[in-house]
This record gives sequence, structure tokens and C-alpha cells, in this order.
Amino acid sequence: MSSSSPQQEPAPAVRAAADAAERAAAATGLLADLALQERADLLRSLADSVKQHAQELVSVGSHETGLTPARLESEVRRTEVQLRMFADIVRSGAFLDVTVDLPDPKAIPAPRPDLRRMLVPIGPVAVFSASNFPLAFSVLGGDTASALAAGCPVVVKAHEGHPRLSTLTAELASAVLPAGTLSLVQGREAGPALVRDSHIRAVGFTGSTAGGRALFDMACARPDPIPFYGELGSLNPVIVTAAALADRGERVAHDFVASLTFSQGQLCTKPGVLFLPTGHGLEAQLAAEADAVPAAPMLGQWIHEGYTSALAALAGHPHVRVITGRSATADTLRHDAVIPTLLSVSAETVRSAPELLHECFGPAGLIVEYESREDLLATLPLVPPSLTTTVHGREGTDDELARLMLSAVPAGRLLWNSWPTGVAVTQAMHHGGPWPATTSPLHTSVGGTAIARWLRPVVYQNMPDALLPAPLRRDNPLRVPRMINGVMEQPAA
Repeated sequence: MSSSSPQQEPAPAVRAAADAAERAAAATGLLADLALQERADLLRSLADSVKQHAQELVSVGSHETGLTPARLESEVRRTEVQLRMFADIVRSGAFLDVTVDLPDPKAIPAPRPDLRRMLVPIGPVAVFSASNFPLAFSVLGGDTASALAAGCPVVVKAHEGHPRLSTLTAELASAVLPAGTLSLVQGREAGPALVRDSHIRAVGFTGSTAGGRALFDMACARPDPIPFYGELGSLNPVIVTAAALADRGERVAHDFVASLTFSQGQLCTKPGVLFLPTGHGLEAQLAAEADAVPAAPMLGQWIHEGYTSALAALAGHPHVRVITGRSATADTLRHDAVIPTLLSVSAETVRSAPELLHECFGPAGLIVEYESREDLLATLPLVPPSLTTTVHGREGTDDELARLMLSAVPAGRLLWNSWPTGVAVTQAMHHGGPWPATTSPLHTSVGGTAIARWLRPVVYQNMPDALLPAPLRRDNPLRVPRMINGVMEQPAA
């Protein structure tokens, strides 16, 4: 009799992930081989379907997540806009980054062959839905839209916070897309299974630093490591100069509380720390405006638990003061809902306890009071790299100081006299930053260049037209923009 134990059957979620990844691999050519116009038309059809089913999506989403209909309506619109933006990007062909160096027998230091370079789809992509954006960062969110635009099939790992909305969205997409090009899997075990699956060639993730780091390590530990694009934690510091305080201090205080508490502070760009000059005189206003925000539930118990734990650690420091009217204990943190909490500490204390500068995902904000320009500039380098860094100052008066402040905290988006919440879906947007904001500061999860994550370059040398992809052929039949011998060629439409 053999002493070996019988092999254990994989969990259903693991089997489902493996099946979905295999279907995606089989469907790779269905998107990649489409003409650019046909791929763009698919994205527009997805946008049309989202728009047509907006009421149903909002109804299911508001019941399942607790988010307001108004918030979900804006997400439906954003999801639709993202899909249409990527359709336009695909149609233009510029995202292929076509570059041609014509042969030159007299080139220095050696004769040059005919070289034709372009970007091609990387292959099947796994996308992890976010808890705080059940539409715009979910099944048909920016990661999925950009991957489909690149020509990559997608397997979406649904978030546990909105399974029915995820299923509905996937069903709408499946009615439009070729079979196998978008699949949905559910269950915690499905996530690691996807990251490890040999059919998956890249991963997009939006979520916690701890969860993202664990999956990132899995992606790197594979026999064949793959890119892992994780958007993780961010403190998003806001610095107010003495001149800005004098000019519009009350307005800054009002807008800070509004930005901090929007969607219960459950946004990756929430301004988590506000640097104010000592003696700013805004404490009473800040406390009153925060206390006026009603208690509301968070997206899930797991987020509530993480928030209360992080907030308790902040409030428990002996030199941190809670400045909102209610205690940061039982009265503030109820089982089903939370209210905003503002805390205050000196810059000197922060320098001795830099662990105070960490993300508290929810409606909590830390006000750091600085005594002088030197006090501020000595403290800012302790702020972890973020998605955003914001300065409120007076143009002309604060220009030199603003440059120093903006460079002190590495970030992917630098703001002047505005607020980081509200990420525009545009070609120029960059939503990323150095660790711990993301795992790859070179890339963005919002905006037109998000498509670059799912593409890889290939160079064809001395190839005849018959063996070249259409964008590289001598007659440029798709009329895509191309760089020829260092000069941009923009064919007429």
C-alpha cells in the first residue's frame, strides 16, 4: 500500500480561475488580430451598453454597496467615458508607437538595416476590482478598458464587496465581446491562482498595500515573473503656506474637509495630511465642519476594521490631539458607521515619530502644524511617496518655496491651489507614484497612457511587407502616425 496521501482537489474558485485563464489564452488572437477600427467599435459598443443599462447598474450597486445613487451615476458615466476614450485612442493608432529607421549603408558606426518597431499586446491580463469604485475600477473599469484596447483578453477577479454588480456588468460585456475575451471569477482563492497561472501575462490591481504587496511578490516569484501594476496606499499631503493662509484660510479649511470626507474618505487620492502654519486659527472651523458631516457606513466591515485600527493608533499617540468635537473612541466609531475625525500634531513630533505619517483609509485627517519654513522643509521628506502632492500658496510670493515643497514628496501628480480628489479621465492624466503609492511608478491606472501597461515592443529587421503587421508596412495601409528616421509622419485621414 502506498504511503502517499491522495491529491487534494483544488477549490472551486481556483478551478474557475484556471478555466478562465485558459479561455483567455485561447482567445488571445480574437482581439489582437482585429483591425483597429473593429476593436474601437467593440469598445464603443461596451460604452453604449453601460449607458443603456445605467439605471439597472445604479440600482444594483446602491443596494449592494451602500453608495448613493448620485455617486454611482457618476461612476457609470466615468466608465462609459473611459471606454469611449480608449476607443478613440485605438482608432488613432498612435498608441502603437510605430518607429521606422530606414536602411542606410553609410550609417555610423556601421551600416544600418531596415528596422521597424511597434507595440503589440502582452497577452491575457488579470484585473482585480477595487472595493471603492464598483464600476469605474471594476469589471469594465479603467484597467479592463485599457487592456481590451491594447488587444488583451481580461480575467477579472471580482471584489467581495459587490459580487452581484460585478456579475451584471460581466453579463453586459459578454453580450458584446468575443467569447473568452472577458471572464469573471469570484472568491478570495481565485486571486492568487490568477497571479500564478502561466497563461496570465500581466496583472492590474487596486487595493490595500498589504494585499497588493503579497500578490506582487507572487508575480515576481513565478518561474516566469510577470508585470504587476498595483495601485496601493497614499497619504496625498497638502501644504498650506502662510501667504495662502492669510489670503483664504477659511476657504482652504472648508475645501479640505469636503475633499477629506467625500465618499467617506474612501478614495485613493483623499488628502490624508494637512500642513498648516502654527497658530493658523482654523481649528474651530475645521472641527465644526467635520462634526457637521453625518455618520455613514463604510464600504464593508473589512474596511471599517482597518480604519478603526489605524485611527486608534493615531489617536493613541500621547502628543496627538483629537480636535473634532466627538471622541475618537466609542462615540465616533460605531459598528455600522463612522463620522470624520481630525487630529493635530506638531511637525517636531512627526520628526520624532514618522510612523504617524501613514494612510488611514477613511474620513480621518492629520493636521501637522509647522513653526517655520525650515521646520516644514525638515519634515516633508518623511512623508511617504504618494499619488499626489498639493501646495496652496500665493503665486509670485511662494514660487521658490512651492518648488521645494513639491519636490520634497515624490508623487505622480503635483497640484497647485486645488484638491486631489476627482481624477480626470484624460489623455494627460497620470494616476501613479513611487512605492508605496504603486508598484510601478512608470505607469498610470487612469488616463490614455494606461494602455502602455499591456503592450510590449517588437522590432522587425529587414522584413518583407508580407511578413509585417499592417502598421509597419511600407504603404501604411492603416494610416497610423509613424516616426520615420526621427521625423514624425502624420498621414492624412
